[in-house]
Amino acid sequence: MGEPTTQVSGAASLRRTPQQARSKARLARVLEAAERVLIGEGVEELTTTRVAAEAKVSVGSLYQYLPDRDAIIDALAAGYFAKLEAAMDGLAQAAAAERWEDPVGVLIDAFAAIYRTEHGFRALWFGSGLTERTRAADRAHKSRMADGIRRVLLALDLAHDHETLARACHAAVLTADALAQEAFRRDAEGDAELLDEAKVMLRGYLADVTARPRPR
Repeated sequence: MGEPTTQVSGAASLRRTPQQARSKARLARVLEAAERVLIGEGVEELTTTRVAAEAKVSVGSLYQYLPDRDAIIDALAAGYFAKLEAAMDGLAQAAAAERWEDPVGVLIDAFAAIYRTEHGFRALWFGSGLTERTRAADRAHKSRMADGIRRVLLALDLAHDHETLARACHAAVLTADALAQEAFRRDAEGDAELLDEAKVMLRGYLADVTARPRPR
């Protein structure tokens, strides 16, 4: 298993946001401990007592920021979403300069590489303990990822900006997410054949999207 890489994120999930450097470091240590528990023992073990023990802090200290198990899950998920969105931002910035010949292949390979190393994300993704807040955050996250795809296509000059493009990018993200989940359920490294099929499917969809006439 890889080393935890959790960052302090998801302030909306916290009881209060740490302001001092020492408090921020303590919260980061708690979230790193929560990720270790998640990876090693599963989402069911993400109790405040277990995480406090793993982080070597008092339960009362943990309660200042993360009052219950749901808040721990929400904060971890927010950190993973932020990392994926940062990667998408970087890819959108790189797209124009690098002029990719196969944008679908570049994007799927880039995110598959992240999923291979983010053991905590996969453990949470496949777990049964997601909260309603996390599910809502995931929907918002997918919308932001779709906007990243839109920015990639515009940077590559492959499409015209319009609400139909935004809708197509959202559909592509939902499709890619479902296929990636299944690929990584089958194989911790990602089922290569299924990922290849995802590329074939999404290349065909991209060809259709980019062939659409410019909206009036």
